[in-house]
Formats: sequence, C-alpha cells, structure tokens
Amino acid sequence: MNLLLDTHTILWFLANAPNLSARARAAILDPANVRWASPISLLEIALKNRIGKLPLPDPFDVMFPASLTAADIHLLPLEPQHIEPLTRLPMHHKDPFDRLLAATVMVEGLALVSADPAFDAYGLTRLW
Repeated sequence: MNLLLDTHTILWFLANAPNLSARARAAILDPANVRWASPISLLEIALKNRIGKLPLPDPFDVMFPASLTAADIHLLPLEPQHIEPLTRLPMHHKDPFDRLLAATVMVEGLALVSADPAFDAYGLTRLW
C-alpha cells in the first residue's frame, strides 16, 4: 500500500512519539508499504518553526530531507494535478495544507496516515 503521511504523522514518527497510534506505526513500519511525504508538509513545518509554533530538535536544514531519507520516506513531487482539485474540493477542512494533502491522496490513490478525522468527509482512506 502507498501511504501519504500527514505532517503531524511525519513528526511523531521521526520522534518516536507516543502520540502515533499503534495502527499508524504498524502501517508505516510495514515493509510492504511505501511511505510518502508531500513537500507541503515540509513547508508547513518550516513556517510553523519560523513563527515559533513548532520547535524542532535540530535545525530544519539538518533534519530535512535527511531524516526522511533515513526513515525511507520518499518525497512525492508536487504536481499541478495535485493542486487542480482544490478548485472544486469542498471546504470540509479549513487548513489549506491539509486540503492539498487530501487532493494529493485522491489523485494518487494513496492512503492517508493521519489522526485528523476531518479528512473522513472527503471519502478517502485514512489510517489511524
């Protein structure tokens, strides 16, 4: 299965945080699954770090993309076809970063690994 990791999922997985559900951790660690991250998640992390909402254990440029590579999480290129659905996607989720993740999951046929139940309104596959 191909998994797109939500921003908080990436951070919790990399930190081995207890916030990550057992089901999510098992899916991420399953060698049969391919793990993906969106560049929009890196943008969200960088912006939240810059405004002081998200302290990081190391500088951003030290963590990314090295921590993703070490965890065998691939960076999914952001393409126009991922953005186009935003022109018609219902505003179930208010966060523009999350709406782009939802659109990407739908376009690519991925499962989203996220604790956020707001994604369920889009009818996508969400693991948690």
